[in-house]
Amino acid sequence: VLQINKDDVTALQCKVVCLIQNGNFKEALGVINTHTKVLTNDVIAFEKAYCEYRLNRIENALKTIQSASQQTDKLKELYGQVLYRLERYDDCLAAYRDLIRNSQDEYEEERKTNLSAVVAAQSTWEKVTPEDLGLRESTYELCYNSACALIGQGKLNEAMKKLQKAEELCRQSLSEDSDVTEEDIEAELAIIHGQMAYIMQLQGRTEDALQLYNQIIKLKPTDVGLLAVIANNIITINKDQNVFDSKKKVKLTNAEGVEHKLSKKQLQAIEFNKALLAMYTNQADQCRKLSASLQSQSPEHLLPVLIQAAQLCREKQHAKAVALLQDFADQHPANAAEIKLTMAQLKIAQGSVTKACMILRSIEELQHKPGMVSALVTMYSHEEDIDSAIEVFTQAIQWYQQFQARTNYACCVFQPKSPVHLSLIREAANFKLKHGRKKEAISDLEELWKQNPKDVHTLAQLISAYSLVDPEKAKVLSKHLPSSDTMSLKVDVDALENSHGATYVRKKAGKLTGDNQQKEQGQGDVKKKKKKKKGKLPKNYDPKVTPDPERWLPMRERSYYRGRKKGKKKDQVGKGTQGSTTGGSSELDASRTASSPPTSPRPGSAAAVSATSNVIPPRHQKPAGAPATKKKQQQKKKKGSKGGW
Repeated sequence: VLQINKDDVTALQCKVVCLIQNGNFKEALGVINTHTKVLTNDVIAFEKAYCEYRLNRIENALKTIQSASQQTDKLKELYGQVLYRLERYDDCLAAYRDLIRNSQDEYEEERKTNLSAVVAAQSTWEKVTPEDLGLRESTYELCYNSACALIGQGKLNEAMKKLQKAEELCRQSLSEDSDVTEEDIEAELAIIHGQMAYIMQLQGRTEDALQLYNQIIKLKPTDVGLLAVIANNIITINKDQNVFDSKKKVKLTNAEGVEHKLSKKQLQAIEFNKALLAMYTNQADQCRKLSASLQSQSPEHLLPVLIQAAQLCREKQHAKAVALLQDFADQHPANAAEIKLTMAQLKIAQGSVTKACMILRSIEELQHKPGMVSALVTMYSHEEDIDSAIEVFTQAIQWYQQFQARTNYACCVFQPKSPVHLSLIREAANFKLKHGRKKEAISDLEELWKQNPKDVHTLAQLISAYSLVDPEKAKVLSKHLPSSDTMSLKVDVDALENSHGATYVRKKAGKLTGDNQQKEQGQGDVKKKKKKKKGKLPKNYDPKVTPDPERWLPMRERSYYRGRKKGKKKDQVGKGTQGSTTGGSSELDASRTASSPPTSPRPGSAAAVSATSNVIPPRHQKPAGAPATKKKQQQKKKKGSKGGW
C-alpha cells in the first residue's frame, strides 16, 4: 500500500503499531518523524509518546502528551506512568485518582496497584505520611506496595507481616497456572525476598539479611534494578571488611539499563557507596573523582564533601580537610551545623580541644541544647578551663530565660520555667560546688529553691553549701526542713537487709536467758569494752635485760653490723697452671706419712690422713655437715607430712 501511496495515513499507522508490537521502538519513532506532515500529534500522539517512553526519553514523552489536542484514556494512563518516572508523585497521584474515578473496565486492579505504588514512593522517598486509600489487599502486588509504605514510616514489624502475606498470595496465584514452574515462582518472589532482607538489615540482623541476599543473587533474576539494589546493600553490610567481595558486587550496579530502573536517590546512594569503597581500597584518585562528580550533581549535599574530607584525613592532611569543610559551611549555611560538628571531631582527633570548643560554640542553633552544653563543659573540664565551662552554663541559662520572657509576652500569661532550664541551673550549681565556686553555687541553688520551696533535695543542697561558707545561715535554713516524723519512709528494713544485693545483714539475736535479760536490763545501753589481747613475746625473752633499741631496723642498718664473716679459704686442688703445685702438696704425699692406709684417698680431699689406729677408711666416712642436713630434712618432713602422696 505504501509503495502505491507513501503518505497513506492508515498504512503508516499500521506500520508504526506493528513495529511497536515487535519492540522496534526506535524504528517506529523514525517512521513517525519522517512523516510529520501526515502523522500529526492529533493522529498519532499516543504511539509517539509511547515510543519515547520506552526509549527512556521521558521528558520528550511528557511534551508529546501535553501537546495532544485531545486527552484520551490511553494518554491519561501513559501520562501517569511518565509522571511516576519523573518522580512527580503528587501529580501522579492526582492523575491515577482521576482515572479510577472516571473509568470502569477490566484494568481497574492494575490502576489501583499503580496508585498504591505512588503512595509507597511518597512514603519512602519524600517521607510523606500516606493516607488510607481504602484499597483491598487482594493481590500480592497491593500487599507488597503496602509493605513498602510501612517501611517508609519505620513500621518494620508490620511491613514484614505484609511481605509474608504477599509471598503467600503470590504462591497461590502462580501455582494455579500449570505452566509455571517452581523456578518461575522463586524468580517472581525474588523482589519480595529482597525487601524482607532489607528489613532484616534495618533491624540489625545482618547475617540473616546477607544469607537471603546471596540466595537471590544465585537465582540470577533478569531484573537488573533488583540485582543492583541487592549488590549495593551487601556492600553496605561489608563496609571496610571483605573488600574483595564488595568489588565483585559493584559490577552488578554497573549493568546496562540500571539508571532507568531505579530512582534518583537509589542511584545516588550507589554512587556514594562506590566512592566509599574506593576510599577503603586506597584508590585515592578514584575516590576524589567520584566524590567530585557527586558534588557537581548535588552541590548542597553533605556526603560528597564528607567523603573528600575523610580521604584527606586518611592521607593525614587534616588541615586541608578542615579548610574544605569550612569553605562548604560558608557556602551552604543551612548545612553548617553538621559540617562544624565534623570539624570539631577532627580538631579533637588532633588534640586541639580548645579549638574544637570554639567551633562548637559557633553553632548558634545548638548552643543552648543540653547535649551541647554537657559536651562543652566536659571538654573544658578536661582542659581545666573552669571559667569557660561556667560561661557555657551561664549563656545556656540566659537563653532559656530570654525564651521564657518571649513566650510569656506572646501568651500574655506567666508560665513556669521549663524543666530543661531548671535542670541546667542545678547542674551548674553542682559543677560550681565541685570546683570550689561556693558563692556562685549558692545563688543558683537559692533561685532553684525560690521556684519550688517544697523541694527538700534543693534545700538540703543549699544548707550543705552554706555550711561551708556561713554556718549560721545554714542553721536558719535547716529550720525549713521537715521533721523526721514526716520524712519517715515506709520501708521494710528486714526485707531490705535480706535482699540479694544487701552488703550488710543484721545478725539475728538469739533467745536470751533470764540471767542475761536481767544483766542487759541493768546495764542499759552501756557497751562492753573489748579486752586487748596480750602481745606474744619471743621465747628467749629475759625481762631483766633491756631490749635492743635497734631491733626494729634491718640488720644491715644497725650500728653494730660489721658485715658477714667470710669462711676460711679452703685449699683447692688443681688450681693454677698445668704442672704447678700448691702449698699443701707435701701433705698429700702418701710416702711421707708414717703409715699410710692401703686405701686410696678420696679425690678432691684437702684433709691430711693421720697414721693413728683410729683412722676411718674413706669409704666409711660421712661428708661434713651430712648429719645436720639429714636432721633438718627429717624435721621438714615431720612438719609438712600429712600422710601419703
